[in-house]
Amino acid sequence: MFEQILTKTYYNNTIAGWGKALLIVVAALVIGKILYWISKTILGKLTGKTETKIDDIILDLIEEPIVFSFTAAGMWFGLHTLTLGERAQGWIGNGFQFIIVLSITWLVARLLNSVFTFYLAPLAEASENDLDDQVLPIVRKGTGMIIWSVGIIVALNNAGYDVGAVLAGLGIGGLALAMAAKDTVSNFFGGVTIFVDQPFKLGDRVRVSGFDGTIEEIGIRSTRLRTLAGTLVTIPNSVFSDSEVENVTEEPSRKVSLNLGLTYDTTPDSMKKAITTLQEIAASNDHLEEKIVVSFNAFGDFAMNILLIYYIKKGADIMETQTEVNMEVLGRFNAAGLEFAFPTQTLYTINQDVS
Repeated sequence: MFEQILTKTYYNNTIAGWGKALLIVVAALVIGKILYWISKTILGKLTGKTETKIDDIILDLIEEPIVFSFTAAGMWFGLHTLTLGERAQGWIGNGFQFIIVLSITWLVARLLNSVFTFYLAPLAEASENDLDDQVLPIVRKGTGMIIWSVGIIVALNNAGYDVGAVLAGLGIGGLALAMAAKDTVSNFFGGVTIFVDQPFKLGDRVRVSGFDGTIEEIGIRSTRLRTLAGTLVTIPNSVFSDSEVENVTEEPSRKVSLNLGLTYDTTPDSMKKAITTLQEIAASNDHLEEKIVVSFNAFGDFAMNILLIYYIKKGADIMETQTEVNMEVLGRFNAAGLEFAFPTQTLYTINQDVS
C-alpha cells in the first residue's frame, strides 16, 4: 500500500520524486543556515583577532551572498531532479539566471559598502575637513543605487525580458512618474542646495521648522537632526531650501538681555550704584565680550527698570554663564541693599462721616 502511494504519479513525477526534491531543497536551506552560523561565530572571531582589515572585508563580502547562492543552487538541483514541462523548465531556468545576477550584484554592492565602512569612513573621520564627511554618505548611497539599477536591468535581460520595451514603457509613463515623484525630486535638489551652499555641516546646531538640534547625517533625500530632547528627526531636504534655517553654531556670540526692576524708593545715588555694579559684573566675567549696555530705561507700573545687555563669547557654556551673571547680580544687589520690585498695588480708603 505504501509503495503504491510512493509510486503514484502527480504532474509527471511520483510522490517519491517530489519528496526527494523537497528533501534536497530543505537540506540546502539547513546547510545554508549552518554555513551562515559558522561564518558569523567561528570565522568572525578569527578575523576579529587579526590586525588587518582585509579578512574582515572578505568575510563580510562573501558570507551572506555565498550562503544565499548555495541555498539557491540546492533548490535548483532539487527541482531539476523532477520531470517538468518545457514551459516550467524555462521559467525555472530564467528565474535562476535572475537570482545568479542578483547574487553577483549583491556581492559587488557589499564589496563597495565594506570599502566605505572599513577604509573611506575612518579616513573621513580622521581628516580635519568636514566636506568629506558630508560627501561620503551621498557617494555611498548613490553608488549603491547605480549598482543595483544596473544589476536589476541585467538580471531582467538574462531572465528573458525585453528590457528595451520595459524602458520604453517607462518613457511613455515618464510624465506620470515625474508628477508622482516631484517630492523626491525636490528633496534631491534640496540636498544639492545643502551641498553647494553649505548652510550647515555635520555637528552644527540648527533651528528649522520648529526643530532645534544637531545635524547627524546629510543624505540625498533627507537630513537627520538630533533634537535637544534626544529624539532623532528626519527632515526632507526640500524643507531646508523652502524655510529659514538658523545656524546656532555659527553665531559669533549669544546676546542676552536682562531686565531688572528696582523699587520706587530707590534713590538716585542707589540707582547709579546699581548701574555701576552691573557694569563691574559684566566686565569681570571672562566668558563675556567687552561690549555691554547698561541703561536706566523706563519707569514701569511698579518698578524702575534697568536693562543689561551682554554677549556671551562663542564656545562658552551659555546656561552656566547666565547662571554666573545672575548669581553675581543677586548677591551684590542684596549686599548693597538694592531691592527688587514685584507687582504691588496701594489702595487708599476715605472715611466719610455719614452722621
